[in-house]
Amino acid sequence: MDLLVVGGSGLLGREIVRQARRSGRQVAATFHRQVVPVAGVNWRKLDIRRRDEVAAVVNQLRPAAIINAAYRQDDWAITADGGMHVAAAAVANRARLVQVSSDAVFSGTAERYDETCSPDPTSPYGAAKAAVETATTGLDPGAVIARTSLIIGADGSSSQERLVHALAANPTSGFLFTDDLRCPIHVTDLAAALLELAASAYAGIHHVAGADAVSRYELGLLIARRDGIDDSVLPAGRRADTTVPGPVRVRLDCAETQSRLTTQLRGARTFLAPTCA
Repeated sequence: MDLLVVGGSGLLGREIVRQARRSGRQVAATFHRQVVPVAGVNWRKLDIRRRDEVAAVVNQLRPAAIINAAYRQDDWAITADGGMHVAAAAVANRARLVQVSSDAVFSGTAERYDETCSPDPTSPYGAAKAAVETATTGLDPGAVIARTSLIIGADGSSSQERLVHALAANPTSGFLFTDDLRCPIHVTDLAAALLELAASAYAGIHHVAGADAVSRYELGLLIARRDGIDDSVLPAGRRADTTVPGPVRVRLDCAETQSRLTTQLRGARTFLAPTCA
């Protein structure tokens, strides 16, 4: 088995699976609730919270590489404990590991964050991701930890895209933050970069995010314009005026990682530009 994608039924996992299959790799992937209809994939039901289940699946499949894209923002056991279970199983089976992490590990107090910056999370999700980074590094120093940012889908399937469409239909149901900056990345770019890293000899922290730092409101405008939605109806507000936990402004510096990749980490202003009919 060439590759095991843990969390293969999610937005990112599905794209990794598709790209790996197109390149002719033998692929297995895990799901928690529902199998994704991707042909030629060895699908395995898995509760990542159970160390014994994770170990059993990896022992049976013996993959050369594992990409862990599984997480749940409000569940420490899935994000932190589950990631540790995957790392332990990878080490036991001498599998190459790419552990997907997040820009939520940072507080947002610095102007920019490169790969040398230490985590200082301010939310439970950020703390869970920081914990799995530490566990992975301790268990498997040769693993790649890939920190990323907001993931945008190719077909409107990401949470940010769904939110924009919902707010356009009902502007009184919420708003988009004007002071919350991230570096959104297209799911196809992220999947390609993770597959590159899995096939490389690199280890340690890598930042894999888009080239543009934009607010969630600007991102919403870009999505609306791409999808032919009237962007003037999108409501705006400040995260600083809410009680939503987590960092406000996080700019991931990806220059070092980009220099190692052939995949171009495009910015949102590029990959969300309207196309001519």
